[in-house]
Amino acid sequence: MDKKFTYQKVVTVVCMLVSLFAVIIHVGNYTTFTMPSILFYAWHLLIGLVLIFLYKPLGGSKELSPGMRTLCRVVDWVLIALTAVVSFYVIFNFETYTTTMQNNMMTKELYVFGIIITLLVLEAGRRMLGNVLPIIAIVAIIYALTGDKIPGLFGHRGYSMQRVVLSIFSDRGVYGTPIGTSATNVYLFLLFAAFLSVSGADIIFQNIAIAAAGRKRGGPAKMAVIASAFFGTISGSCVANVVSTGAFTIPLMKRNGYPKKFAGAVEAVASTGGQIMPPIMGAAAFVLSDVAGVPYAEVCIAAILPALMYYICLVKMVDLEAVKHNLAGLSEDEVPNLKESLARGMKLFIPVGVLLFMMLGMKTTPMKAAIFATAAILVTGVLDSKDRMTVKGVVDGAVAAGKSLCSVVAACSTAGIVVAVFSLTGLGLKFSNFIVQLGSNSLIPSLILAMLVCAILGMGLPTTAAYIVCATAIAPALTGLGLPILAAHLFLLYFASISAITPPVAVASYAAAGIAEENPMKVGLQAVKLGITGFILPFAFALNPDYITFGWNLQTLLTWISGMVVCYSLAIMLQGYVESRITVLERLAYLAVIVLAITPYMVNSLIGFVLFAALYGFRKWQARRAPQLASS
Repeated sequence: MDKKFTYQKVVTVVCMLVSLFAVIIHVGNYTTFTMPSILFYAWHLLIGLVLIFLYKPLGGSKELSPGMRTLCRVVDWVLIALTAVVSFYVIFNFETYTTTMQNNMMTKELYVFGIIITLLVLEAGRRMLGNVLPIIAIVAIIYALTGDKIPGLFGHRGYSMQRVVLSIFSDRGVYGTPIGTSATNVYLFLLFAAFLSVSGADIIFQNIAIAAAGRKRGGPAKMAVIASAFFGTISGSCVANVVSTGAFTIPLMKRNGYPKKFAGAVEAVASTGGQIMPPIMGAAAFVLSDVAGVPYAEVCIAAILPALMYYICLVKMVDLEAVKHNLAGLSEDEVPNLKESLARGMKLFIPVGVLLFMMLGMKTTPMKAAIFATAAILVTGVLDSKDRMTVKGVVDGAVAAGKSLCSVVAACSTAGIVVAVFSLTGLGLKFSNFIVQLGSNSLIPSLILAMLVCAILGMGLPTTAAYIVCATAIAPALTGLGLPILAAHLFLLYFASISAITPPVAVASYAAAGIAEENPMKVGLQAVKLGITGFILPFAFALNPDYITFGWNLQTLLTWISGMVVCYSLAIMLQGYVESRITVLERLAYLAVIVLAITPYMVNSLIGFVLFAALYGFRKWQARRAPQLASS
């Protein structure tokens, strides 16, 4: 036991030192010095791989014999040493490396180092993400080597092992756009989120959610939605969101009378929405910004209405479920004071305000905005006499950011291998042409095919990796059919995100099912129903760009009203309730409202608004009249 404790203590100290170094080099790169991009990415990948091999040791948590455990530890440190050797070669021979790569030359040491880094990245991906993405990367490499034997559209002239390795070990592969986004944008926002978390954001947001919604009918479920939306801004990972907030919200929903599958599904859907909720979306949104060439602030603005529609529909579904089962809210003694909760939350709202002001008001880069917002957390934390930020808190924040970085680096670097092969062989363009041909050069069939591909690729993959592969393979097809570039990439991002609740492999639903003690498939199917807007919205803004544009004009006002009408109508149609059960004809009428309101045509939308007002207003009036009629 002593030896085990001693070894774990060494690992803990090394991880802490590496995490603190990560803060210095990432913050420093945007404040006091600036490194060439590939050099910076090399440092970033080195940090990420070292942390992965330490936090996810070979053998995992399995019970191993002393000899086997020692062997596994030796292997881990050999992998760390190899990572250091390759990375330091690039770092300390940077000019030679870049010149060689720019001229497409392959030296013996570059060939060896390229093979080593490829194997290291594949192993890191396997440890952090499972087998799916590494297998896709291996299949891509085999395709690059043997494509000359494949007939038809997907065949190519074939490439040597040296050429494939050169492509992977370059700025088109493991040091390409995916890892670059992780290094420039994602890490700094992970750092911001980590410091929010160590400042008690999860508890504060949870208390605000309970205080705001706890007393209302079905309060625990509404609170779960609000808390998960808040927590999504500091997590970006749907599974982490489910595990963190679901441990409290799911049992509370069950005690309140919600069925187990419904409680699990609410948490899964709410947590998945955190990846598409501005101002801090998931890591994939930063990749989208880089790949699509759209400023991150513009991505956030475009995502506001779809994200609100996603959550408003979910809240209404939860509300109507409470009507269906006659569920009340929490008792007064279970609900914290809202003013006190908001007062405690001020030290967290200020940094978020700084972030938004710098990105949207001052138009600074997301990196600088994240750095200043993180500094604001430290300042407000130090000034908070009741819960002061300590040195330990700073170290804990750095360590938490390092842990969060592991899955992003694993996803981005492994996806970089796939992107390198796509770039080398032209597979992305071929796949896009295949989608266009299969969709008969028509947008709607192509969108449906793109949705299916995203759902399949997203099974078992983290959102970032699924999006990168989809964006490389499918985005050119959609833009080629006339879809605006931001709409095309947001479409893919949504389906890469929503795959977390799409059976048969729905990671968010599975995590929630474990806490709810329910069959994962039942939770997954219920989650699809509750998260139905996530499947409809991408088609809505692909066909009607007004949903992702914002202006101070009548068109934007009508679009936002349309969005709210669609959300309410969809929830009512699926649940079959307003204040009491509605008829089949009424449900069909609400379907007509959705079809009319969601179109880009103003006259149709206005007709939909009037029809909704008549249907909804009649049932509300009837519910108010019922007590009077009963007493008379």
